[in-house]
Order: sequence, then structure tokens, then C-alpha cells
Amino acid sequence: MSNEEHIRKWRLILGGNNNDGTGFPLDPQDLQIDKTLEALYDNDRRGGLGPSSPNVSRWLGDIRTFFPNTVVQVMQQDALKRLNLTQMLFEKEMLENVAPDVHLVATLMTLSRVIPDKTKDTARQVVRKVVDELMKKLSQPMQQAVTGSLNKSVRNNRPRHHEINWHSTIRTNLKHYQPEYKTIIPETKIGYGHKRTALKDVVLCLDQSGSMGTSVVYSGIFGAVMASIPAIKTKMVVFDTVVADLTEELTDPVELLFGVQLGGGTDINAALTYCSQLITRPLDTVLVLITDLYEGGSNVEMRKRAVELATAGVQVIVLLALNDDGAPSYDHDNAQFFSNLGIPVFACTPDKFPDLMAAALGKQDIAGWAAKEELVLKK
Repeated sequence: MSNEEHIRKWRLILGGNNNDGTGFPLDPQDLQIDKTLEALYDNDRRGGLGPSSPNVSRWLGDIRTFFPNTVVQVMQQDALKRLNLTQMLFEKEMLENVAPDVHLVATLMTLSRVIPDKTKDTARQVVRKVVDELMKKLSQPMQQAVTGSLNKSVRNNRPRHHEINWHSTIRTNLKHYQPEYKTIIPETKIGYGHKRTALKDVVLCLDQSGSMGTSVVYSGIFGAVMASIPAIKTKMVVFDTVVADLTEELTDPVELLFGVQLGGGTDINAALTYCSQLITRPLDTVLVLITDLYEGGSNVEMRKRAVELATAGVQVIVLLALNDDGAPSYDHDNAQFFSNLGIPVFACTPDKFPDLMAAALGKQDIAGWAAKEELVLKK
């Protein structure tokens, strides 16, 4: 980096006040970049980017012009927090200029009950864009991991063509190789059959308190993918101080996410009580409880429900977070209680979740799996 470029960057960082010490002149584009940064980070200009200002829409467009997408997302979050610009999400023109990401979707979920009717369609388009991108990224790994795990448990020696496991079939029939035709005669076909009823039941139980926003977004995506796999019967339950069953919305993740109301209290006991009523095959059920374990209801009753589920043979997994945000804040006493019951407790990133579910459906040691993946939280 040249000395001139070094001074230029310090000039942009310091903001151009008389005391910045650089005296470095900026070209027209750098001046525009300086203004976009000043509008957000200079306290003296805090009033210049208010929620009712027409400049907000232009500012959103400017930051997308001058900065990479990762920086845009950080600046959007800073604008919401530093300048209290949640009101900007109520304006259609501003929503159209926002770069969508999971954090913005979580914000829209929080505000879904108060967004004006004229803006709701635009908000849904923003959410739809994020959902579609995540589905492209996450659905194939999820389907491959889960169906691969389930297929191992159901074997069929008279498969239909689309059920043939070609790898196993070829290996089994290598002895029937015909050199003159350079081919293998598949006398024995090996495939995976499909039962009419689901092989496994999965219950996703999501804490929809405000701190769990991005976890709920990812959970909704994964729930929709699992609901599309015939061998799994998937149910989706969300809770704050009340419990809502969103299973019927799994066919449309966007509507599911708009059915979530982030920001309420927390009654884990009520959620576990409701989930226990859904479980008819405890030995074939995986219950994934996604919560930070801060119980606002009865802590004693919540622990009783956990003991009952574990005793019945339900495979319970507690995820303190399902996102890329790092180690979450959580109730350490409750986490230790669940761990003492043999229920694994850890945070999981979205890229690891498909393998987690494959391991759970295959009845592997989840605590050991989490330790191997370095997902166990340091105490």
C-alpha cells in the first residue's frame, strides 16, 4: 500500500474534521463514501438520517454501491441499532433498497404485526429472496444427509428401478462381469425400499424470544426441507409464553416465518408439555429444542418434562443457537441439568445441522458427534 493510499484510508476513518491531522483532499467518489459513513457513525450528524428522512432510501442505495455485501449487512445492522431506524423498514421504497439477509428477516419477523399493509407485500418479497437463497444452499445437503441415514435402515432385494442402490449393486455383482461385453450382469439388485409410514418422527421446538431470531429463520428452512422427505414426519412448534403449532405452514417457509412473532417471553415447560402430546412413537422420535434455556415459566416443571421425555426414550437434543453468530448467552444451570440427563446441549451452525440430523436419525452418540465437530461449548 502506497503512503498516499494509507493517508487516504486514515482520512476516511477519521472523518475529515479539522483535527484529523491528514489534510488529505478526497476525490468526488471518496467524498460521497465519506458522507455515507458520516451519516451513520458521526454523532454530530445523527439527526441527518432519521427514519422520516427521504435520504434514508438514497443512503441504502449508496452503501450497496460503495461497499461489498458483507459490509452492507454490518452497516444496515448498525443503522438499526445506532440510529433507531426500524421505522425505515415500514417504507416500501426503503425495503426495496435493503440488501436482504437472515438478520433483516429476523427484524421483519419482529415487526410483522406492525408493518403497514402497503409494505407487507414488499416485506414478503424480501423474505422470499432470503428463503430462496437459503433453500438453494441448504436443501440438498439436508436431503442427502437425512435420506442417506434413513436408507441404511431399510434394505430391499427386489427394488424398483428408481430405488436401486447402484454402488452396492455393482459391488455385489462384480463376479458376474462379462469381459466380451465389458459389462456386469446384475443378477442381484440391491436397493432401499420405502415404508408407507414414516421411519422417524422429528419435532422442531423453537424458542421465538427476540434473541433467537436468526435461529428461527434457519430452523424454518430446515423444517421445510425435512417436511418434504416422505420418510420423516416433521412437526414445527414455536413458543414464547404461549405455544403455536406451525406444522401446516411447513409447505411455505415464508408464511411460516411470518407466522412467528419474535420478542415475547419464554415458557419452555409449556412447549415441552405440548410437544410430549405430539409424540406417539418415543423410541423413533427426535425432539430438537432450540432455546437459550432461560425459563420464564416454571423451572421445576420444565425439568420434570425433560426427565419424562428422556425416560420415555425420546431422543432430545438442545441447541442453544442455530446460526453463525458464535457462542450464545444461555442458562448454564439448566444446560448442566439437561446434560446430566444425557441430553446433549450445544450450539450448532447451519452447515453442521444436516449432519447432526443424520447422526440423530441414525441413533449415533450426539454428544460425541458434537465434541468431534468442536461444537461443545466451553464452560
